[in-house]
This record gives sequence, C-alpha cells and structure tokens, in this order.
Amino acid sequence: MGTLELWKQQVRQLKTELYALSLAYKDPRVPWYARAVAACTVAYAFSPIDLIPDPIPILGYLDDLFIVPAGIALAIKLIPSDVLDECRANAYEVAKQGKPINWVAAAVIVTIWILLAAFAIVLVRRMMNV
Repeated sequence: MGTLELWKQQVRQLKTELYALSLAYKDPRVPWYARAVAACTVAYAFSPIDLIPDPIPILGYLDDLFIVPAGIALAIKLIPSDVLDECRANAYEVAKQGKPINWVAAAVIVTIWILLAAFAIVLVRRMMNV
C-alpha cells in the first residue's frame, strides 16, 4: 500500500471517529465534561469554516493537524469505552453515506470572526484618536 493510500485510509478513519464522537456526545451515559469536549471537537471539525483560515501560510493548517486530533484523543479518553464502541459501530454504518456538516458550528465561527473584526476596528479607531 502506497503512502497516499495509507493517508486516505487514515483520513477515512479520522472522519469515522469524529462521527462516532458526534453520536457519543448525545448519549446520556457520557459525563457532561466528556460531552463538552466531544461536542466542541466535532463542531469544529465538521464546520466548513476554520478558526484559522487555510490560506494563511502554515498557521492555516495547524488546526487541522493538531487541534482536531488532540480534541479527538482527549474525548476518546473521557468517554466510557462501552459507549464509544457502540457509537463506532454506528458510525461505520453512517460513514458510507457521506460527511455530515455542522452549520451551527459554522455560524458560531463566523460570529467569532465578525466579533474579532469589530473589536479590531474599534481598537484601531481608538488608537487613531489618541
């Protein structure tokens, strides 16, 4: 198996893990703190918008390479293994149908960017008036 095929396989597995986490954070057997970590990780990963845009050199891909896998690893450690195994089995079935998109997370990230832009504008105006 070539390197490219190996990467594709790992990406498919990562997507399936993310979907399993999205099922797990809805399960009442999962503690609240594990739900919070899983929900934030899934929302960020499935969002069509990144907190750090990909066109920004190097930094744009850091979230994809580090933040999402770290969130997945932490959530997996916090979720009870029996619940996670059930969710993984369901996720493998759903993975064949395509990738879900979390538009709520996209709206949250767009809102964050708008608020940061507004803050920057206010800050620049104050600096110019000084």
